[in-house]
Amino acid sequence: MNAYIAEFVGTAILILFGTGVVANVNLKGSLAQGAGWVVIAFGWGFAVTFGVYAVGQFSGAHINPAVTLGFAFAGEFPWVDVVPYIIAQVLGAMVGALLVWLHFMPHFKAEEDAGTKLGVYATGAVYPNYVANFASEMIGTFILVMGLLFIGANEFTEGLNPLIVGFLITAIGLSLGGTTGYAINPARDFGPRLAHFLMPIPGKGGSNWKYSPVPILGPLSGGALGAAVYNTVFLSAPDVYLVAAIIFVIAVLVFGVFLNKAILKEETSKLM
Repeated sequence: MNAYIAEFVGTAILILFGTGVVANVNLKGSLAQGAGWVVIAFGWGFAVTFGVYAVGQFSGAHINPAVTLGFAFAGEFPWVDVVPYIIAQVLGAMVGALLVWLHFMPHFKAEEDAGTKLGVYATGAVYPNYVANFASEMIGTFILVMGLLFIGANEFTEGLNPLIVGFLITAIGLSLGGTTGYAINPARDFGPRLAHFLMPIPGKGGSNWKYSPVPILGPLSGGALGAAVYNTVFLSAPDVYLVAAIIFVIAVLVFGVFLNKAILKEETSKLM
């Protein structure tokens, strides 16, 4: 299988199971409604596990632009393949989101709350604050990419690695996911959010595009920093990308300050 097709398929599997568990737990009339956060965290962990099992032998199963960029920063992935991988991941995420809509179509129709419908596909912050929200996504993805590099540096029984990766995703969700919904994957949020925007979901409301920079820039910068820190600290290798990653992180946080001020100004003007 072509590596780009593999990333497309793997990400579609990830989103089918991942957004599927969110739909199962939250949409009206589902027999799993109200099952809770622990079920969602394990559902996403299993989603990653089976996405990796499906295509790992063909593409390395990044199924996440932040992982692709992080591995490029770590010198373990060719830069020339970064953009094609990301395009394949986003398209696969959109297909996975479409399948979830088809599967839960009667439940989307029965659900009255537009926010719940959007929440199946897109992440959002409990307390909107761009600096804090960027930081949450950075920290989660920093741990993800560094954790993947740790896992790759250890010997496991053949075939066990994807399961360990799934447990890593579950751990991030259980420990760090309650602030922003732990996108930790730009394709996981942008592809389904775009699908939500395009699909004829009844009563769906807006797609909350003003929040969308958080699950894109936060994971990309956090993943790049995780890879650069791993190379510098754990491999004791001088990493020319460490400075670039730090600048990337600082720039995103500064952008968060700007967005906070812009939104505060907008909200103030509405009150006047």
